[in-house]
Amino acid sequence: MNQIILTGRLTKEPELKTTKSGSEVCNYSIAVDRRRKDKNDEKVTDFFDCVSWGKGGAFVSTYFHKGDGITIRGRMESNKYEDKNGQKRVAWAVTVDDVEFPLGKSRGAESNGGSFSDLPGSDAELPF
Repeated sequence: MNQIILTGRLTKEPELKTTKSGSEVCNYSIAVDRRRKDKNDEKVTDFFDCVSWGKGGAFVSTYFHKGDGITIRGRMESNKYEDKNGQKRVAWAVTVDDVEFPLGKSRGAESNGGSFSDLPGSDAELPF
């Protein structure tokens, strides 16, 4: 089973784009602190590239900003490619299925949480 749930903070403003086929896609990155500290007693932070499609992408780009807390649920996916030097590379990203406000929201959204599944429309309209 490939499922990942992360709670962290956005490291930059989400970027919403529209594909040639007309689908909305939002790319963003989150920083997630580990529970343990390193040998120097400092926090260890992991960074995850994330992608949300359709209404989920529009939701993230509308309601989340750099520094905001975010909880995501999705799956890790690899993208194999060849770089400009001909080297084979693998890039990992989380394809996000659900998004929530873990720590409340200060800019224009209610502080009691929410997710893009609360938006109008049926689940059948979602691309995932």
